[in-house]
Amino acid sequence: MKIGIIGAGLIGGTLARRWTQLGHEVSIANSRGPDTLRELAKETGAKAVTVEEAAKAGEVVVVTIPQKAVPDLPKGLFANVPKDVVIIDTGNYYPVRDGSIPELENGKVESEWVASLIGRPVIKAFNNIYFSSLAEKGTPKGTPGRVALPIAGDPPEHRAKVLQLVEELGFDAIDAGSLADSWRQQPGTPVYTHDLDAAGVKKALAEAERSRLPEYRQKADDSLKAFFASQK
Repeated sequence: MKIGIIGAGLIGGTLARRWTQLGHEVSIANSRGPDTLRELAKETGAKAVTVEEAAKAGEVVVVTIPQKAVPDLPKGLFANVPKDVVIIDTGNYYPVRDGSIPELENGKVESEWVASLIGRPVIKAFNNIYFSSLAEKGTPKGTPGRVALPIAGDPPEHRAKVLQLVEELGFDAIDAGSLADSWRQQPGTPVYTHDLDAAGVKKALAEAERSRLPEYRQKADDSLKAFFASQK
């Protein structure tokens, strides 16, 4: 499969590494240009390209950038990209990193906001797992305690393709419904960063309460704030 990745951070770099290992043809881009990705390209086997080239790279395009950077993507980036190309959003909103985004503070589902900005439906995936777990915890299907990942989004045939990619990476893929349901896997929710198995993911998704989203977000934001402080 041909896959484009926009964003070369921890998740983007990990996906590039894993997918090239599995034989996929990966093109990766960041906001600073292909020349800044030479080392990553050499290490992973991915091709360093521009953001525009990554958007047109193939059957699947992953947008894996900070939430605050989504409005800065080139205008009309996906305008001429075929409608059957699957776009994956791995993003999370952290006010301590992204600043305040009023629409999200007022309750808009994070990936619905992303979809509205880029003008295309997206599939929410890979947002609730640490990059280290994504890199190291994939196991063969049927392995007891195999880590599971929720995938939410529309249309269903796009979601099905991402479910398949997740299984291939070594994780049980859990169909978490439409994009409107993806709030259940936003930062701080019960399914977020806990490396649960399939039964655990389903239970955690069911336990999430929409009325508690501000509380969940605050908890996740406080955690990131503490991490930033520890790095000083």
